[in-house]
Amino acid sequence: MTKFKTLVMLGIIMLIAACAQQPSRFRNYNGPEVTSLVVFKARREMLVLHNNEVLGTYAFELGSTPVGPKQVEGDGRTPEGTYRINRRNPNSQYHLSLGISYPNTDQVSAARAMGYTAGGEIFIHGTPTRNIGDDDWTAGCIAVSNDEIEELYAMVKDGTPIFIMP
Repeated sequence: MTKFKTLVMLGIIMLIAACAQQPSRFRNYNGPEVTSLVVFKARREMLVLHNNEVLGTYAFELGSTPVGPKQVEGDGRTPEGTYRINRRNPNSQYHLSLGISYPNTDQVSAARAMGYTAGGEIFIHGTPTRNIGDDDWTAGCIAVSNDEIEELYAMVKDGTPIFIMP
């Protein structure tokens, strides 16, 4: 084998080895079933629960206008109320994301009555470049660290209730 072929083969082997060492964002979870999420906006604390047992506590950041419930698209607020995790996005621009079933029919009607839309696309997601605790910055979502969204993505199933409190 020529030196060139040897170097090419060595490069390919190193590339394959490097790819194999990359940790997957898709984790496995074998613990108790997550039965609900409870978000306390003012405390910036999210509890992951199995019935009444706390499985985990997560700090987070909110929309750019965090006080008060979301009313209309673009208001920078995070919804308040009872929702469900209704979808997941493995290709999120914010690492991974879990969709929240906002808005409900009452919220759509209230926004329309004001001449606006209620918005949507509210998620729990990771963060592209920030450290959690810097400032509230989302468009109304709940941002956790990338490591934490990987945990949550594995733990929380679609249909899980999420209670977002003031």
